[in-house]
Amino acid sequence: MRILFAALACLAIPVQAAEPQLRSAARLLFKQPEMLHVGQCVRYEEGGGGWVMTDPVFYLTGEVVATEVQTRHLGKCPLVPGKSLELYSRTEFNRLALAHPCVSDSVPERDEQIGIVRIRVIDWETPYARKAENAGRLYRGMYIDKKLEKGMELQLEADLLGICSP
Repeated sequence: MRILFAALACLAIPVQAAEPQLRSAARLLFKQPEMLHVGQCVRYEEGGGGWVMTDPVFYLTGEVVATEVQTRHLGKCPLVPGKSLELYSRTEFNRLALAHPCVSDSVPERDEQIGIVRIRVIDWETPYARKAENAGRLYRGMYIDKKLEKGMELQLEADLLGICSP
C-alpha cells in the first residue's frame, strides 16, 4: 500500500521537457547494478507496516531474466468516483494496479522512462483474507490478475524490487 502511495506521489512531479523523464525505477537499475545481472535473486514484498509486524508478510521471489529501460505513456489513473482505495473491489483495484504508473486528473499525461526487470518466479506467499483483496498486488496466489506458477515470467518496475537477503 505504501508503494502505491509513493508511486502516486512520484507522479505528481512536473515534467520539464518533451524528452521522457527518467523515473526512479529506471535510475535504480543504475544505482543497484547487481539487479542487472541475469540470475540475481530479487524480491517484491508487501505488508508488515504495523506496530508489531514490521517485517514484510507477503512476498514474491524470483531471479532476473532481463532488465531494460522502456519509455511508457503515463495516462490518467482509472479511479472509481465516490470510493476510497480501501473500498475498491479486487477488480477495481486490479484495474488501477495494471494502469500504474499513471497520473491523477490534475496532472497532464506524459511519457517517462521506466526501469523494467523481467523475473522468473521462484516462490511466493500471498494473503487469503478477504480484507486483503485491495491491499496490494499479491492476493490468493495471484500477482494482480495473473495466477502465480513456479517458472512463470513477470515484468515489474525496478523500484518495486529489492535484492534477496542471504
